[in-house]
Amino acid sequence: MKTKLTLILIFFLTNSIYTNAFILPVKDAGIDLGISKSLHPINDEEEPSAEPGVTLSGYITDNSNGEILIGATVYVSELGIGTASNSYGYYSMVVSGGTYNLEFSYLGYNTHSVKLKLVDSKIMNISLADLSERLEEVVVSAEKSNNNVESVKMSVVKMPVKMVKKLPSFMGEVDIIKSVQMLPGIQNGGEGSSGLYVRGGGPDENLLLLDEAPVYNASHLMGFFSVFNSDAIKDIQVYKGGIPAQYGGKASSVIDIRMKDGNNKSFHGSGGIGSISSRLTLEGPIIKDKWSFILSGRRTYADVVGKMAGIDELKENKLYFYDLNGKTNITLSDKDKIFASVYTGNDAFTLGESLYMRWGNLTGTVRWNHIFGDRWFSNTSLIYSKYDYNLGVPGNGAEQFDWSSQIKDYNLKQDVTYFLNPNNKMSFGFNSILHHFVPGKIEVNENSFFTDIELTHYNALDNDIYISNEQKIGSNLTLQYGFRYSIFQQIGDGQLREYQNPEKPIAEEITNVEDYSSGEFIGKPYTNLQPRVAGKYSLGSTSSIKASYTRMVQNLHLISNTNSPTPLDIWLPSNKYIKPLIIDQVAVGYFRNFMNDAFETSIETYYKDMTNVIDYKDGAELFLNEDLETELLEGTGYSYGLEMLVKKQTGKFTGWASYTLAKTMRKIPGISEGKAYPSNYDRTHDFSLILSYEINKYWNVSANWLFSTGNATSYPVSKYNVQGNTMYAYADRNSYRIPNYHRLDASVNYDFKKNDTRKYKQSLNLSFYNVYMRRNAYSVTFRQNEDNPNISEAVRLSIVGSIIPSITYNFSF
Repeated sequence: MKTKLTLILIFFLTNSIYTNAFILPVKDAGIDLGISKSLHPINDEEEPSAEPGVTLSGYITDNSNGEILIGATVYVSELGIGTASNSYGYYSMVVSGGTYNLEFSYLGYNTHSVKLKLVDSKIMNISLADLSERLEEVVVSAEKSNNNVESVKMSVVKMPVKMVKKLPSFMGEVDIIKSVQMLPGIQNGGEGSSGLYVRGGGPDENLLLLDEAPVYNASHLMGFFSVFNSDAIKDIQVYKGGIPAQYGGKASSVIDIRMKDGNNKSFHGSGGIGSISSRLTLEGPIIKDKWSFILSGRRTYADVVGKMAGIDELKENKLYFYDLNGKTNITLSDKDKIFASVYTGNDAFTLGESLYMRWGNLTGTVRWNHIFGDRWFSNTSLIYSKYDYNLGVPGNGAEQFDWSSQIKDYNLKQDVTYFLNPNNKMSFGFNSILHHFVPGKIEVNENSFFTDIELTHYNALDNDIYISNEQKIGSNLTLQYGFRYSIFQQIGDGQLREYQNPEKPIAEEITNVEDYSSGEFIGKPYTNLQPRVAGKYSLGSTSSIKASYTRMVQNLHLISNTNSPTPLDIWLPSNKYIKPLIIDQVAVGYFRNFMNDAFETSIETYYKDMTNVIDYKDGAELFLNEDLETELLEGTGYSYGLEMLVKKQTGKFTGWASYTLAKTMRKIPGISEGKAYPSNYDRTHDFSLILSYEINKYWNVSANWLFSTGNATSYPVSKYNVQGNTMYAYADRNSYRIPNYHRLDASVNYDFKKNDTRKYKQSLNLSFYNVYMRRNAYSVTFRQNEDNPNISEAVRLSIVGSIIPSITYNFSF
């Protein structure tokens, strides 16, 4: 029996290993330097070796600054196979010994070609030159890799930062999250909101990662800006479905954002001075080609400028944000690299001596990359993340108080990749997180008429393991399969309240409160197996069909009855009364490229089934409520939709058009008599058109137009009078819509002509937000008419109702 089990295990490991090998199209090759000293091109006359199992591996980087290139492709034309660099720029592939023509390519870079004789395993580090670098010895390829067609990944969009920076900006600040909101299947939470609704999911269902550290609130200035400074960002990948097993913790999407590593070739700086903010980035080598750094910061100064201009409203008030990104990386050897990154950002709002509010994020990541042999790649990460806020009244008066809340994570993460052969690559690892929650705490001084309040703290252990496998079967079929297994356990110190009816807890029916000491398990753990399966079938070099099934489990819950995140939201873990949100998603798509891959097109359809969906009772009281579980209702939901995308990323004319047709419903006992009703995140139609045109090397113009169905809401259908007060009776939940949303933005960018001859380069950006001055409704409420109380009138709240111009001076050196 043991022998049979051993043979079965060996068979699985040798036939079911995860890989990202796939066929890539042959491209016109350009020539660039970057071959490692251990390799050399060969002549056609040399005979190939017959040795099997030769491994070719190395890093692919940017020739100008040493930045790693994520997702760069390596193609072996004789074998018709290829692979792609991972999140750290590393690639590895196993081939039979012989002579091969290799092509290294990356979008926006010159293709690098070399003919190579492989006798034994070799390390080949490649540097690719940006297309903007005009080198006489380089033949620039106008074609683009069809990775979107050949990769097994679906429901994934990669956002080039260079394209994001060309888009119109709000108040001079280019915003990554706002750009993501213009992709198919992703909607925003309304004007001035950084919340994302991904395929019917809520704003808390998105795993936002900055160098692997989770970011719990991505908004600055109440949502008008995000915390991600584009000058410090290198790569953005958005997963809406078919999510790899290495990701978990949130139910609807993953937005994986990677910071720049810092220029390890020479010292450089860049920045900008805008209408309400300025930014500065410095980067360079500490030891050339070995050790580099980057520091990037920005701050708004409307409060400072307003005071200098004598604006009365700003003399005693403050409203600003700042953030700072820092990173360093050290190459210890050919097999070892160390990365350390940190982000800190805060918003501050002060209304004289009446009110103050502050919120911010702090993240830190230390990573160690190690290569075992030539087929094993390991990444070990230590991660810290904290989000906290304060709200209060300053001074020593009777109204003084300070309210604070926070969520804090300590995370150990291990990822290993094993490159078995050209058709198989295996990934596995674990993730262990300690969560600490402080839902609410009020501290007062001796003169305040308030009292000290501190809600119960929560702690939880979140442990996950995963294994994944991507396997190429024949020349057309590629499968990716695996699973993630999670164990979520609430621990002390803390308290657990017992109710007469645990299935429907009521605050007045508490029977017991049990205390737990530090580290003691509270209740039973939630364990969940999360299968992940995806497949791609090639119909040729320009088209393919893809399908995926994904189960995601979420044990962290945002307690908020608003449509978009606010700084004062509360996070709670799954516990005895709040179950994990479980989502099963199936997606099918057709992908097709045209005109030598210049145009990418795709059409996807999906269906999501949701279990343990949380919603709120009518009139729920969430503010400083010790018994929040008594205000929550639990049920099911579903979402389905159709997404279409046309994108062009090369040439003078670039941009994309996206359309989403979708429906999202909830069915929760206790709401709308148990009937299904539209979710707060239901949007029937969503359309985005983004265009950018390079007139010449100095002038660039861009514009975007957005349209979406109005948010679901509840309107009153009748009213009655109680002791002189008008009361409203409302229709079923979310049975009406606020007016549709649409907006046009435009921008012009000018690069100074002197940039051609000087190291100090300058540009000007002029942007216009809300060009035709649409007063989009953020919400619609009802009130009595002041002149005739018998008449009720609708009141539209609009955040922006006029055109907002901005000008930004950008520079680099």
